[in-house]
Amino acid sequence: MQPDLWQFEKQAASSGYRLVAGVDEAGRGPLAGPVVAAAVILPPDFSVTGINDSKKLTQRQRAAFYPQIRQQALAVAIGIVNAVAIDTINIFQAARLAMAKAVARLDPEPSLLLIDGKFPIEASIEQQTLIKGDARSISIACASIIAKVTRDKIMLACHRRFPQYGFDRHKGYPTATHKEAIAIHGPCPLHRKTFKGVREYLESGKQC
Repeated sequence: MQPDLWQFEKQAASSGYRLVAGVDEAGRGPLAGPVVAAAVILPPDFSVTGINDSKKLTQRQRAAFYPQIRQQALAVAIGIVNAVAIDTINIFQAARLAMAKAVARLDPEPSLLLIDGKFPIEASIEQQTLIKGDARSISIACASIIAKVTRDKIMLACHRRFPQYGFDRHKGYPTATHKEAIAIHGPCPLHRKTFKGVREYLESGKQC
């Protein structure tokens, strides 16, 4: 039985929080490309059905939900941290930074943040962390869809710059074909140079 995805939003409303934002990110695991976060504030009468954790949806389902969420949401904001920054501050801090950037761009400003995961972010707004929040909160689930679709679009643009890696298919994740392409061509500027599967080729002097 699927849990009530509105439970945390309802609890927040009953506690006096007027606007609640769900916050999630996409792209921690890839070897290339940015980490992308989204923050979403939904109205109480949000009527899109079938929403779930973006990882449990097909690409087609996510693409269908994306415009519906953007149309009905009170606010949607994106935060992006590129591969250079990921290598500089590490992926954990980069993901938190991307989420903080997304929250800072929300208008109107929410009174409570529901953050996917167990770690809070740098923000002056009160926040609640939810482990596996993208499967427990409607706001976080919507944020996960927005973040994933946005990142996929970015990786399609990356594919046009560096078609030899097949970013249009694997979106930078460490698939066998992606790792083979890195072995053949070496890393490109979009690759995360501190990640295993990339740094070995830099150490050997191979680079696109």
